[in-house]
Amino acid sequence: MAERIDWSREEVEACVADYLRMLTLELNGQRYNKTVHANALMKFLNGRNRASVEFKHANVSAVMIALGYPYIDGYKPRGNYQAMLVDAVEAQLLANDELQASVQAAVLRPATAAAVADLANVWVPTPKPARVKEAPAGYAPNFSPAKRDYLAQEARNRSLGRAGELFIAELESRRLHAAGKKVLANRVEHVAATQGDGLGFDVLSFENSGRERLIEVKTTTFGQLTPFYVSRNELARSKADAEIYRLYRVFDFRDRPRLFDLPGAISASCNLEAASYLARVAG
Repeated sequence: MAERIDWSREEVEACVADYLRMLTLELNGQRYNKTVHANALMKFLNGRNRASVEFKHANVSAVMIALGYPYIDGYKPRGNYQAMLVDAVEAQLLANDELQASVQAAVLRPATAAAVADLANVWVPTPKPARVKEAPAGYAPNFSPAKRDYLAQEARNRSLGRAGELFIAELESRRLHAAGKKVLANRVEHVAATQGDGLGFDVLSFENSGRERLIEVKTTTFGQLTPFYVSRNELARSKADAEIYRLYRVFDFRDRPRLFDLPGAISASCNLEAASYLARVAG
């Protein structure tokens, strides 16, 4: 077996540069071929194979999420990356004005409601935890100038959030109608619009039995594993009504909307990190 050789700084930088080029194209809606990119990149690497390149790109995805950026959906984020990779990503992000503009435009772009094309193909399995359970890391301050709040900006994109909620309201109505529950289908309500967004959920739907289903909708135009934000109110509602509460994570919304379901208390299915605090002057 050939001796494993650590990635050199030059190799890491070349891999990061290739990743960011692909991400910029993706954000701008331009087609590209991952195989073509990988084959071109391998010419500049020290005998790395395609699997090695893809693993490194998956490491880059994990760094991008940690810094508040979207990632390339085809490269599922993988942790346990070396500090050299973080340094390379941070340096290239700071120098890449084109990518910064592309991400900014993507998270702020208005969205309109998407039609539910196929009930069978819109659902995907809930992502499974890693085979090796990693203990959540404690908070470590990150003062990198490359860190951004792009994912938070997308979460505040009201037109995207509303479009995702309307998509789910239609999906639920069609699900019940297909099950022969036309009366229940007509009672599906987009409560975030009709009653306000302080209820801790967005759509009131029903099980086939008539039991209520409280649905909180989280929508992103990015990949399946993009982190999302939840409020204290949503956490409390999901815990108080865990038996009937569902969080629907909608992803790839502008390309081909799909979703998975997280039933019950949000804290039972997600690792939660405090992102901000409400501060009052001590007196």
